[in-house]
Amino acid sequence: MNGSKPSPAQRLSLRVRALALACSLMPALAACTGSPSSPGTAATPGGTQQQGGTASTATPASPQLRDKLDVGLRLPWSVVFLPDGAAVISERDSALLKEIRDGRATTIGEVPGVEPGGEGGLLGLAVSPDFASDRWLYAYFTSEADNRIARMKLTRDAAGRLSLGEADVVFSGIPKASTHNGGRIRFGPDGFLYVGTGDSQRRDQPQDIKALGGKILRLTPDGNPAPGNPFGDNPVYSYGHRNVQGLAWDADGRLWASEFGPDVDDELNLITPGGDYGWPTVTGAPGRSGLLDAKVVWPSTADASPSGLEIVEGVAYTGALRGQRLWAVPLNGETAGTPVAFFTAEYGRLRDVAKAPDGSLWVLSNNRNPDFVLVLEPQP
Repeated sequence: MNGSKPSPAQRLSLRVRALALACSLMPALAACTGSPSSPGTAATPGGTQQQGGTASTATPASPQLRDKLDVGLRLPWSVVFLPDGAAVISERDSALLKEIRDGRATTIGEVPGVEPGGEGGLLGLAVSPDFASDRWLYAYFTSEADNRIARMKLTRDAAGRLSLGEADVVFSGIPKASTHNGGRIRFGPDGFLYVGTGDSQRRDQPQDIKALGGKILRLTPDGNPAPGNPFGDNPVYSYGHRNVQGLAWDADGRLWASEFGPDVDDELNLITPGGDYGWPTVTGAPGRSGLLDAKVVWPSTADASPSGLEIVEGVAYTGALRGQRLWAVPLNGETAGTPVAFFTAEYGRLRDVAKAPDGSLWVLSNNRNPDFVLVLEPQP
């Protein structure tokens, strides 16, 4: 799942560092009932106090299952919601967009130009902040040449069916590979489009601010570098990433991102404009000068491989692929508390997490069988 591996020497160094980190930090709490399970740790590198004070000590309560929608989905990747409450879901390999409304799935159409393969295909979706007037749906997908972003009009006819307009490519040239394609896109509170990319197995990309791989990008709705970006007329917002697949903002407008590590050190990061998050030089939270540490580190990717991310009432929820669980991380300002796992091994791989207009959490499974949607009620 996580692609290319470090050398034996790098692997040994990483495991030693991860073991030391896990032993010196707070023990993790997990499992579907909130009892102890596989570890995730709030990162406090070097034993120093994190900025923003002490993280919340409150343990997140288990979300309650309201519904399990088995509507024939196959490898769903992203779910977004239209202003009328309808959900739109992307299927990675079929390149189909599907609407879920009133508990039923309907095919909207196929996104043209998608070339699925490995982890590539039809990936992230984003709804324009001005959808009520412009009707734009944005999609990140793997083409024959690259990863790119297109937007398409979604219109509803008199019978209530959605139809898909022509694809207008607004951004291209993101490197592709069989793995590490990134793919999450989301409009921020500032109205700009944020894009998580992967290193596409090219380790020279993440540290090169002129390259698009291993980055979080910030674009205008038309696909241009957003004004105020840290490197001038450049789409790069942060760099040194391995494979970003989750983007979410907390109530104070801070951007958080979930990221795959190699064999070790999956991460939850607080994103700073222009920040260097270390890949491939470091992973996790080693406290290296000039690099930004992760706020949460999962020492073993077997417990996490975090993909989609959503923040609700001060709790960051992320779906775990290899870990096959829903992680909940309490946030307090710029700090993160101890992660807690729910639904461990109950529903298989979990790809995306998104808040619906009614306040529920929609979680997509990703198991290559007919997949389903868990509709959860977050608990205070």
